Order: sequence, then C-alpha cells, then structure tokens
Amino acid sequence: MDSYQRIIQSKQQLAALGNITVRSQFGGYSLAVEKVVFALVTEGELYLRASEPLKRYLRTQSLPALVIDKRGMAIKLRYYRIDDALWNNPPLLLTLSQSALALAQRQKSARQNNVRLKDLPNMGIRMEMLLREIGINSVCALREAGAKRCWLRLRMRNQHLGLNCLMALQGAISGHHQAALPAEIKQELRDWFNCTVRWEKRGQN
Repeated sequence: MDSYQRIIQSKQQLAALGNITVRSQFGGYSLAVEKVVFALVTEGELYLRASEPLKRYLRTQSLPALVIDKRGMAIKLRYYRIDDALWNNPPLLLTLSQSALALAQRQKSARQNNVRLKDLPNMGIRMEMLLREIGINSVCALREAGAKRCWLRLRMRNQHLGLNCLMALQGAISGHHQAALPAEIKQELRDWFNCTVRWEKRGQN
C-alpha cells in the first residue's frame, strides 16, 4: 500500500476524530485535526503519536518508532507504526488515535500559554517591559485589553508613542507583522488614532 492509499484508509477509519487534513512533513505527510498533528504517514505506513494508552500497548506489542534523517543524523520520533493487529481492530485504533490527538492538543495549549509578550509579532523585550508597567503581564491580558486600550494606557506614560505602536499592538494580538495587517483594519486604526489625537489636542488647549 502506498502513502496515498494509507491516507485514505486512515481518514476513513479515523473519521470520528473530525475533519482530518493532510500536509507534507518529514518527507511524508502529517495528519491533523484543526491544525493539531496527531499522526504521520510515510512510505505507506501510519505512525501514531505516543500517548499513555499507546505506551501501554507498546508493553505488549513491539511497534517500530519513526526514524527520520536530519542533516545526516538519524532522529527517532515519538511516533510508532500501526501494525496489522491494530488495523484489524478499528475501535482500539480509534481509541489510541483519540488519545494521541488529545495529547497533541494539550501540548499545543501548553506551548501557547508559555508564549511571552516579547515573542509575539512586532514585540520585543522593550515593549514587553512597557506593557508590564501598565499591568499587561501576559499574552492573555494583552488580548483581553485590546490594542486601543493598551495604546491609550501606554500613551499616558509616553506621549511620543504614535500610530506605529498602535499598529504593532494590533498585529501582535492578531498574529501579523504590522505591515501585513489587512487594509481595512489599518484604515480603521488610522481613523481612530487621528480622532484620538485631535481630542488630545483639544484637551490641551
């Protein structure tokens, strides 16, 4: 069986997991649900991410791990080849796949929760320090406050912060470099900025 056929078989047997998408990875293909990878297909074989239920299965059945070549070095991944016994036991295969997906989802969530402000697009250590000074200590707090509110609070401390800072904050929240923000969002922020600055000047007169 080639990889294309194996992918079709996998999607059929694991359809209960949700919409499974496929993309090239590690010289083969990754299988994912909502962009969370839980399995790989290479050379016509399905490899499942190692979760606790799969580890327990490995104590009774020997399944080879996936090995990839990285710059001439053999790297063993924590993915294990599905054997005929599992293909012939669809309920167990589905259970192991569900646990693999759940593990991958937890790991992705943990990575996202550990992201620092400085790691977001347009940010850096200086901006992270400025945001901490106004009580924005996490990515979650930044998103909850929103770009405009954060900018207003930063502006109270530093009148030199302008439109670029506002755009940078919005890009950090939405995951874009500020230059790649959609045109309509840029225009809306520009209009809001100009209006806010006019009100500031009126208040100073």
